[in-house]
Order: sequence, then structure tokens, then C-alpha cells
Amino acid sequence: MNIVLKRGLPSLTATKITAQSSFLFSLRFLSSKPSSNYAVPSTAAKIADDEDDEDDVTPSRASSSSVVVTPIIPTLLQPRVVVYDGVCHLCHGGVKWVIRADKDKKIKFCCVQSEAAEPYLRACGLEREDVLRRFLFVEGLNAYSQGSTAALRVLSYLPLPYSALSTLWVIPTPIRDAVYDYVAKKRYAWFGKAEDCLVLQEKELLERFIDREEMMRRGQDL
Repeated sequence: MNIVLKRGLPSLTATKITAQSSFLFSLRFLSSKPSSNYAVPSTAAKIADDEDDEDDVTPSRASSSSVVVTPIIPTLLQPRVVVYDGVCHLCHGGVKWVIRADKDKKIKFCCVQSEAAEPYLRACGLEREDVLRRFLFVEGLNAYSQGSTAALRVLSYLPLPYSALSTLWVIPTPIRDAVYDYVAKKRYAWFGKAEDCLVLQEKELLERFIDREEMMRRGQDL
């Protein structure tokens, strides 16, 4: 399924291309302000009118004031992506555990500190601070979860016996989230915090990261 959100449009147009179990969907960044890559036509026309003398307007000059919007390449988003705090030792340890358990490589990862996380945050209507409090698991279009629920959703994609842990759904959400939030608040004090994303120290894991190119560039700059 390919989904394209056009810049500045409040509505979403979806076109079904193919029904595949593993799909990709595309988004363009949503913004309440015009992009710096183009000018608003009415504003550009006004500027052109102010600069041109009214008595010296020719057809060629009038046509040159037309605004050409530069095409924007949509950012490719993938399903089943965990967006997490990349500098948290506890979070990184959990990611490494999932990578080892996920033999079928169904789950992908992204550090919330990376620019690659931005489209996922926008798609879910979240800020980075929200993900620092509770990690994010994006399964697909309008299908995402956070915190303890996200952890159980990730477990459900793993092979047995790990997927059996998803039966912890029976525990009421308020109780699960209370435990999750308490540990999340203490995680830096208990487990420590790195200066930069910890995956930079274990680059063999980058194969599973959607922001691997950005991480590799950052690693070269260190």
C-alpha cells in the first residue's frame, strides 16, 4: 500500500496499489507553513508586480513571474518500526534482545534522536519528547502504539517462545503503563545515558536500522 501525504494538505489521499503482506507507504512532511523550497504563488506575483514598472510589462516578463514548484521526493516509510531513545542503555539493551530473537527480521529500528525519525513522529502526531517518555512502535498507517502496549505488540511478531509473552495483554493497561512509566523515569539513573546513539558503538546492528546511513555519517564525524 502506498500512501502519499502532500505538503500543506489537511486531507490524506490513499491509492491502493497492491495487497502485499510486507508493504511500504510514502509520506510527505506535513507542515502548517510553506516550504522554503517554493514561494506562495500569490506572494510571488505581488513581488513581481512591485518590482516591475506597470508601463513596461511584456508578455514574456509576465509569464516569467509564474511560480514553478520544485517537486518534493516523498520520504519512504516502512512498517513495523521501533522508534526509541538511542542514548538510553536500557532501551538499547532491549533493542539488541529483540534483534537476537527476531530471526525473521520483521522488526526495524530507528533512534528518536535521528532525522529519519521525524516522518514517523509526524505520521503519528507525536513529538520527540513523547517518544522519550514512551517508545513508539509503528506497524503501518494509523496503526501505532507506545509504552507497554508497544512492547507487547513487538513481542507478538517474534517467534515462539517469545511471542507467548504477548499474552501479558491480560494485565490491565493502567497497571502495565504505571510500571513502564516508573522504570522509564528511573532508567538513566539506574542504567546510564550515553552521549550519542549507542548503536554507533555496535555498527554490526545497523543492518536493522532504517536510519543506518545517517548513523554511519555521524559515526564518521566522531
